[in-house]
Amino acid sequence: MAQTFTTSNFQETVLSSNQPVLVDFWAEWCGPCRMIGPVVEELSHEYEGKAVIGKVNVDENPDIAMNYGVRNIPTLLIFKGGEVVDKIVGAVPKGMIASKIEAQL
Repeated sequence: MAQTFTTSNFQETVLSSNQPVLVDFWAEWCGPCRMIGPVVEELSHEYEGKAVIGKVNVDENPDIAMNYGVRNIPTLLIFKGGEVVDKIVGAVPKGMIASKIEAQL
């Protein structure tokens, strides 16, 4: 299952991870976010043990979104070694997201 990242656990679960981390910035009211939600969930199962995959609700954690300049949602950021190494904006096919994760493994 995709993890839920919040202000209180972001440092530990994302920035300090020794695996690549995919962070889905989303909101309940966002249609395209709801479209890629199931894809992010599938990827969390497929990459279990290889990458950390989770979501940040921008309404509940606006500080994280602001820190990373997230202005449009859905935005997917890929972190490695505590740094953003890739970015996807908008609802995109599962294969595109998977290839970006693969590139960081």
